[in-house]
Amino acid sequence: MAQTDNNTLAVPSSDDKYVTVFNDPVNFNAKHPLHNSWTLWFDNPGKKSNSNNWEQSLKELITFDTVEDFWGVYNNVMKTCDLSISSNYHLFKQGIKPMWEDAANKRGGKWSIQLPRNKTMAEIDNIWLFTMLACIGEAFEYENEVCGAVVSVRKGFFRISLWTRSSDNQEMAMSIGRTLKKNSGIEGVMEFQSHHESTKTGGKAWTV
Repeated sequence: MAQTDNNTLAVPSSDDKYVTVFNDPVNFNAKHPLHNSWTLWFDNPGKKSNSNNWEQSLKELITFDTVEDFWGVYNNVMKTCDLSISSNYHLFKQGIKPMWEDAANKRGGKWSIQLPRNKTMAEIDNIWLFTMLACIGEAFEYENEVCGAVVSVRKGFFRISLWTRSSDNQEMAMSIGRTLKKNSGIEGVMEFQSHHESTKTGGKAWTV
């Protein structure tokens, strides 16, 4: 793709030469498309949050569909460990809102792990980065099951979650959990619960 006057990327003619970011990180004219478009969201409803003001605090930041645009976003937003308490980043496939009520999520569940603050900040940031890369890189055997991922900043811990479309197929859920744990470098036990069960004390869960 060639650069045009209005800074958009166009398909190059037969006389043009493809230049990728790996060859020239400044003057590249070709991008690597992702299989899906992804939207990054942010919210920080504060301590007195409820279902009404939480949705009001949810902000859609940007949607991207290439490898280069992902890195452009990642390198220009605040790192997870620098966010204030109660903040959340949500990375979801375009068209899926990061809320249980969305049609893609309402029958689903999530893999989650809480990471104590005594881990180094670099570890937290890297686990979140590798979680995002697993999502946008289609690393999962059941990729259509993956809706998105969330990182939450809390007073005593960080929590990383991966949301799925369904919650009744243990084989699929376990496959996704094992892949996430391996690709993200997560240590410790991860837990899967349906969104419905996660609202109950002692609700059933699978672990990996």
